[in-house]
Amino acid sequence: MALILTCPICGPRNGYEFRYGGEDKGPRPAQEGLTPAQWCAYAHMNSCVAGIQAEWWCHKDGCGTWFVTRRDTRINRETTTDTEPR
Repeated sequence: MALILTCPICGPRNGYEFRYGGEDKGPRPAQEGLTPAQWCAYAHMNSCVAGIQAEWWCHKDGCGTWFVTRRDTRINRETTTDTEPR
């Protein structure tokens, strides 16, 4: 089963055209008062959920756009909502 991702510019494409950019962890923490342990947790500790998670992807073999999409890691499919596969 091949992964199909939907680029916001080019539309649905084969997963081989994309580069995984990691989990979408939200905005970077403010640098003021940030400890090394807090930065390490933000940069390196991933949730690795078995289910739906928001992820960064780059359309490397297409338009080059970076975007966030939601993917169900149990079935390796992009989702349109928190519960429905695309």
